[in-house]
Amino acid sequence: MNVFEKIYQELKKKYGKPAGQWRLWCKRPKTEREMEEVTMGAILTQRTNWRNVELAINNLKKAKINSLKEIYKSEPQKLASLIKPSGFYKAKARYLFNLAKFIVKNYSSLGRMKKAKPKGLREELLELKGIGPETADSILLYALDKPVFVIDEYTRRLVKELKLANKTNYQFLQKLFEENLRKDERLYQDFHALIVINGKSVSWRKKIKR
Repeated sequence: MNVFEKIYQELKKKYGKPAGQWRLWCKRPKTEREMEEVTMGAILTQRTNWRNVELAINNLKKAKINSLKEIYKSEPQKLASLIKPSGFYKAKARYLFNLAKFIVKNYSSLGRMKKAKPKGLREELLELKGIGPETADSILLYALDKPVFVIDEYTRRLVKELKLANKTNYQFLQKLFEENLRKDERLYQDFHALIVINGKSVSWRKKIKR
């Protein structure tokens, strides 16, 4: 068992099964509607907390605009008013609309999109305005069950605290985690979720013995 596997086991022992937001995001398998909610959440969660994302998603549900096809048929201005709690709502409304348009026009549904290879999907997602590596990989991992490890600020903080690496750029850390873990989307989902849960907790500072 290497240090990355030990960290995962320690986090799993400390927090158990990922809860809260992660109950849906780590659910396997997901329905089409659940995949869509995760995909929307990946956009809405940019630069805000999950509570605000929940408020925005609830607004979309109340307005019955909670599927990609419904978002694609909606006006960005209306979307913006509904997702206002998530912050940066005008920009996020455009990102959501463009993402929905891309998926509906090119794949019809996330179920069909899921059948495509992750490398090609990632390249396509990164071409869309408002979608960077973290958002693209969140969609790939949590909505489409593709084995790509998501790197965020909580992951970088953990790496620094445990002195796992000197470099913390996205591509380097993603490769580091993926090379030290078996290629398994379920493991990646749970591990990343636990890293975020841990990052929000001030109580966990135990160093993992190498």
